[in-house]
Amino acid sequence: MTNHRLYLHYLGLAGVIVIGTILRFWHLGLKPLWMDEVITAIFSLGKNYNDLPLDVVFPLERVQEIFTFQPGVSCSQIAENVTTQSTHPPLFFCSMYSWLGWMTPLGSEWVEKLRSLPALFGVCAIAAIYAVNRIAFSKTSAIIAAAIMAVSPFAVYLSQEARHYTMPMLLITLALLGLVQIQRDIFERERIRFWVWLLWAIINSIGLYVHYFFALAFIAEIATLLVLMYWGKAKIINKHKVWLALIFSTIGIVTSFIPWLLVILSHVQRSETSWLPSPNHIAPLYQTLISWVLMVIALPVENQSLPITVIYGFLMVIFAIWVGLQVFKGLKLLWLQNTTYLTTLTLLSFTIFVLLQFFIIVYFLGKDITIIPRYNFVYYPSFCALIAASFGIKNHRNYIFIFLLVGLISCIFVVSNLVFQKPFQPEQVAQNMNLEPSVPIMLVVGYSNYQDVALGLSFATALEQLRSQNPRDKSKVLNSDINSDRFVFLQKYPDLSAVWKNLSQLPIPASKLNLWVVGPGIRKRDYPQRLELSEQTCIIDSAQHYRIGVPYQLYRCGNVGLQ
Repeated sequence: MTNHRLYLHYLGLAGVIVIGTILRFWHLGLKPLWMDEVITAIFSLGKNYNDLPLDVVFPLERVQEIFTFQPGVSCSQIAENVTTQSTHPPLFFCSMYSWLGWMTPLGSEWVEKLRSLPALFGVCAIAAIYAVNRIAFSKTSAIIAAAIMAVSPFAVYLSQEARHYTMPMLLITLALLGLVQIQRDIFERERIRFWVWLLWAIINSIGLYVHYFFALAFIAEIATLLVLMYWGKAKIINKHKVWLALIFSTIGIVTSFIPWLLVILSHVQRSETSWLPSPNHIAPLYQTLISWVLMVIALPVENQSLPITVIYGFLMVIFAIWVGLQVFKGLKLLWLQNTTYLTTLTLLSFTIFVLLQFFIIVYFLGKDITIIPRYNFVYYPSFCALIAASFGIKNHRNYIFIFLLVGLISCIFVVSNLVFQKPFQPEQVAQNMNLEPSVPIMLVVGYSNYQDVALGLSFATALEQLRSQNPRDKSKVLNSDINSDRFVFLQKYPDLSAVWKNLSQLPIPASKLNLWVVGPGIRKRDYPQRLELSEQTCIIDSAQHYRIGVPYQLYRCGNVGLQ
């Protein structure tokens, strides 16, 4: 490659990374925080659930005060919070805490800052997948891989989540980079480089402390190395050295995670891990296929009219079939070439072993993780690398422009909140609750666990943002405090009756009020027709009952003396 071509190559790579960066940071604060992102915020700000205003009436306009940075918190304290009040490893939350500490004061743009580190990890993953394909295949395949990840709607969606998905995805990509380098060292250069194995082991050790699903990637890497050693045993010169490197690396990685093993056992038994449904026959199979489609194309089909859903769904299926045919042809050619079949085997084996573990979890453990597209981050890097290698075949390069254009259009839908909409739709809940902007609102959330609290906070945050955009004219009100918005969390213990009892005893000022009760696990018939508060009577409005994941019901309250 001449200097001029080399210059153009790296200029193209820089352009791809710039496009990927723009897509990941564009409209970063547009979508509302949802339940899991609220959980991220609580622990990443150095707080825990004991710092939240539970079982007390709290002004809605002060909800932002909950999401303030708590200085002077150590990583060990964050790890303790996560250990006792969540079900995740601590490293991501420690990283987020340090990142947010550098960005203080957070100010009104705190949501964008909360999501900025995952977005940055998403950008770094573009560079990492370039490195994987450059070593595994070619410079052309490498830049195609970077371009595909840059405009992947799935990758952009993950990057705009304030969650620990892009950080482990980056680490998995780097682990694949090490895996491919190890494979090439063994079979092409007939050598063992200690530092390559060491870096690969360190990356895997770090990944296990970022996300539990990283263990699936680690197991798939070990299984892939075993397959390679069996497949190419006749070509391995120093078999005993390879075995020693593999054994010592694996022992080192497993040993590094021993301090957290007891925590894992406690987390597995927590109620927060029991929400995944049992598999429904072959549903996990087509749900996996749908996830593959969403990695390359995502058009607005959520909450759309039936004709639009059918049309866009049809276009997505047709495009996905076309991509699948091109990838199949490309992989077949890669498999037949002596220079690429081992790296193709490496990435295919990794992907297959991860998928096998997914289906073991689904069908043997009874947890259908395939219903959650974001969990496919575990094998997305190898998926992306193989697609890029397939399109990198000379006869297929003419099609890559179409592929990237569709991906770019899909990403625009993603960042515009038309695709991959947030679970429980906090913005829609807020709009429904704000049906009468001039009437004060009280939001009541019944909770039995911390996830219910986080869900309620996501609704309160979205509602406060909406209400602050359309402030009521309080100049006509003698006492603005009486007519202010509020929210309260009430514990459902020992049963649901505790919510109604505690609600009746709250010191709520007497005024006209729209009272919304969010009741995770509550059926429609469980809502009483009347609520007797300390100074008010509230009547159920049967026409204002909703369920978006959880039910919420409107009660209209007024001064008892006026009724």
